[in-house]
Amino acid sequence: MRRLAKWLAVLLGLAVALAAAGYLLVAGRGFSARPKPPRWEHEIAEWLRSVALPRGMREKKNPVPASEGALRSARAHYADHCAVCHAADGSGGTEIGRGLYPKVPDLRGRGAQKLADGEIFYIIREGVRFTGMPGFAEAPEDEDTETWELVHLLRRFPGMAPAEVEEIRRLMPRAPGEDEAAREMERFLAGEDH
Repeated sequence: MRRLAKWLAVLLGLAVALAAAGYLLVAGRGFSARPKPPRWEHEIAEWLRSVALPRGMREKKNPVPASEGALRSARAHYADHCAVCHAADGSGGTEIGRGLYPKVPDLRGRGAQKLADGEIFYIIREGVRFTGMPGFAEAPEDEDTETWELVHLLRRFPGMAPAEVEEIRRLMPRAPGEDEAAREMERFLAGEDH
């Protein structure tokens, strides 16, 4: 009984120490989304994401063939749903992507590319809690062709052709008046508006 009491006291002491450290961290930094997360926070987040995946997702292979039609469909879907945060080129270099905490991952980089197809599928479909990544699941999992097409597209980002990136840019939704502002700028640069 005394041994159990000692272990409980040690665990309670550790819990108090962790709570105090957490408080000091938040009190010193606040909850700002602007700074880059420290490496240890990034490592913990990656570990939590990996243990949160349902069994078998890492082993799931993409059942949708990587045809040009599937990629064209994926580029249109990505432009409409994903590029506002992840950017047309997958870099995450958008105003929203840079402002989220944790920051939007660079889909061209090793962190995203090392994930298994099933992991990517699950993240797109279900989202990631405590981040800006929403879940987009609508179709039953075994009929979710759109998400599997997006997995193929994500694999292309590291070496994506400029024409594909430009196609995604053209397909992205525009704010009211954005097209007219772009045309005015083109006329000005061409010397038409003096």
